[in-house]
Amino acid sequence: MARLSVNINKIATLRNTRQGNIPNVKLAAINCEEFGAEGITVHPRPDERHIRYSDVRDLKPIITTEFNIEGYPGRSFLDLVLEVLPDQVTLVPDAHDAITSNAGWDTIAHRGLLTDIVSELKAAGIRVSLFVGAEVKMIEGASLIGADRIELYTEPYATAYPFNPDLAISSFLLAARAAEDLKLGVNAGHDLSLQNLRFFNQSIPNLLEVSIGHALISDALYLGLELTILKYKECLR
Repeated sequence: MARLSVNINKIATLRNTRQGNIPNVKLAAINCEEFGAEGITVHPRPDERHIRYSDVRDLKPIITTEFNIEGYPGRSFLDLVLEVLPDQVTLVPDAHDAITSNAGWDTIAHRGLLTDIVSELKAAGIRVSLFVGAEVKMIEGASLIGADRIELYTEPYATAYPFNPDLAISSFLLAARAAEDLKLGVNAGHDLSLQNLRFFNQSIPNLLEVSIGHALISDALYLGLELTILKYKECLR
């Protein structure tokens, strides 16, 4: 069964619209775990417009499942990760002003940069995942770089799913098979939802983990956080 890691960035986004600490990011993480989440994901950006570096430091001691930190591997981000030592770091190629992740790594063009960074993080005992599109050559590049896992960028799947699920999943299935052949673990994330997650999970037999934030937190506004997490976990059975 694939694990559900809840991205709590949106909790911090709401908090940051006002002074104070409502909603409480630490309490949100605790509740997600109590309600069944098997991991907590955060994606701090340099402008700290949602998760702050101080949040990352505060969260580490209280997380009892898996702590996954996503981000572009600039020096300040890497220093934070090496200080906090999460279970997993997911490297993404976001520009500093990106609203959200919108592409995977070109693991061929950035092989030199990423090889050194992945080596540094793995030497600290951190599992490293690279955010990539569903292209076999990019997954082969991730293997050459030395990553432990890939995280498949699933927005193209989510966009195409309502029109033709089988076509939408086809490239992701090929990508997952390539990763398995290369002994890479497979994670997935971006625009996965209650509408499309079950089919994705049933179609990708070697899926280890999904990281979901925007859709899950949005659903929680209507359903409540506990019921929402239970529904997402049902999709992963």
